[in-house]
Amino acid sequence: MNGKLFVEAITKFVFGVLIVGALIFVPAGTFNYLNGCVFMGLLFIPMFFAGVVLMIKNPELLKRRLDAKEKESEQKTVIASSGLFIIGFIIAGLNYRYGWIVLPNFISIIASVLFLIFYMLYALVLKENEFLSRTIKVEKNQRVVDTGFYGIVRHPMYSIVTFLFLMIPLVLGSIISFVLFLVFPFLLVKRINNEEEVLEKELKGYKAYKKKVKYKMVPYIY
Repeated sequence: MNGKLFVEAITKFVFGVLIVGALIFVPAGTFNYLNGCVFMGLLFIPMFFAGVVLMIKNPELLKRRLDAKEKESEQKTVIASSGLFIIGFIIAGLNYRYGWIVLPNFISIIASVLFLIFYMLYALVLKENEFLSRTIKVEKNQRVVDTGFYGIVRHPMYSIVTFLFLMIPLVLGSIISFVLFLVFPFLLVKRINNEEEVLEKELKGYKAYKKKVKYKMVPYIY
């Protein structure tokens, strides 16, 4: 086991739990925010076990997923814009605290089930493409993956992540945060356009792959 990678993974995991927890529960003014507790469990319990599996079976992929140092200047702008989601978490907590617009429980339950389903699909995409990274770059010996979900759309991970993100405010019971999170797909479009420019230049066979698989995220739409 790579000790350095293990420490980095645990540190980022704990830091993530503390930060997200603070963004939700401090504005809520209590830990007795059931939707917040459910979301924390849905997000971090599978993440923990997935991290353990990757540490044992594919530490290189885990290392790529932990690397968040974006080199593309255009992507740094996209990442900076994603700070809007911090506001979304805070609003969800405040929404619970002050009871602004309370969604019915059944919506949060459905959103929780869908969140888990999309999480599992996300895991399948990771299994299909061992070169997936949080940053835009081409790895040594990287090849074009065109099977499974990649035979349907060119960026299945982004498709799934979009639905994951849109489920978050519904799990938290905040329609106000949901409206704010609707910005996310537009940020992804900007990221995808830049990513495809890099892949066309640096990844052999990607231009042919684009001709084979026409759609980026949603078949017959985009």
